[in-house]
Amino acid sequence: MSAVPHLMSLADLTAPQILRIVNHAHYLKQVSVPWLAPQSKKSARLRMPSQSLFNKSIALLFAKRSTRTRVSAETAAVLLGGRALFLGREDIQLGVNETPRDTARVIGGMCQGIFARVGAHEEIEELARYSPVPVLNALSSLWHPTQTLADVLTLHEHAHLFDTALKTPPPANKPLPQLRPLTIAYVGDSTNVLHDMLVTYPRLGHKMRVASPEKPAYQCPQPVWDRVTQLGCDKDIWWGSDPKEAVKGADVVVTDTWISMGQEAEKAQRLQDFAGYQVTEALCRDANPDWKFLHCLPRKQEEVDDQVFYGPRSLVFPESDNRKWTIMAAFDLLFGKWDLAGEKTLKILKE
Repeated sequence: MSAVPHLMSLADLTAPQILRIVNHAHYLKQVSVPWLAPQSKKSARLRMPSQSLFNKSIALLFAKRSTRTRVSAETAAVLLGGRALFLGREDIQLGVNETPRDTARVIGGMCQGIFARVGAHEEIEELARYSPVPVLNALSSLWHPTQTLADVLTLHEHAHLFDTALKTPPPANKPLPQLRPLTIAYVGDSTNVLHDMLVTYPRLGHKMRVASPEKPAYQCPQPVWDRVTQLGCDKDIWWGSDPKEAVKGADVVVTDTWISMGQEAEKAQRLQDFAGYQVTEALCRDANPDWKFLHCLPRKQEEVDDQVFYGPRSLVFPESDNRKWTIMAAFDLLFGKWDLAGEKTLKILKE
């Protein structure tokens, strides 16, 4: 048997491999959405999505609460013919009477994949080290690969908003359009969401501009920046502390929570440190006139005002929807086929 594949970060994949997952997500979305609509006589002509998880179980090993990641994973597994088994911190022995090493072996002996949402990144690395089945990072302290996959899919689906040569969204049963090189600005804390952006967008031909407060706590962790530089992404990243400077010329403006789970005691200090970072029309007056907004959710009022969040610039809800399809693609390729790197044939929609 070949080595067990895992995915900890998009830094582990090449740019073509990342786009392969995104295109596969688009294909699965096209095939699956009609099945979810009210059924009619036309339903007989529908195509089934991949059933690579038929009779298989995926363990959702979640040490942190979740809405989008959990719902996406459970519904995606069903569409692929399998089931997702939610295992919260109160449900199993992990961290109480059992080590991550033993837990990985036990769960991996009964399930065909582990989708793990953990605290410290070292926890998921230990799970992957001892698991006999693939492990996919649902979120760790350092990385959040499935969020960036959803963001890339969302931007490609809305490529017409950034390119006047593309008049409309991609029609049904057509491949994703190419995305022109963008300037993507991120203002906020150096979170796991940003980290996967840093190792992904420059390799897809985009430039990044980042603003975070100058305190060391808000800077990129060294292990992440090491991956950024190893991949040559740093040459296309500007990083400063002025959010107005960061959004100059931006096609897309992104932010994330300023107070992550476990940081609640730091709320008052963090709100003070991030004063002036709220995404508003005023902050972004020097961005591209047609700039769009992304946020991984959940959103808090201090991060972005209602005018932007609920207005025509916002792509946050299509972005949220696409968590399902990109997780479905990752489940299919990693858990169902052990083929995340693209060594086998992938069915892509024909033009």
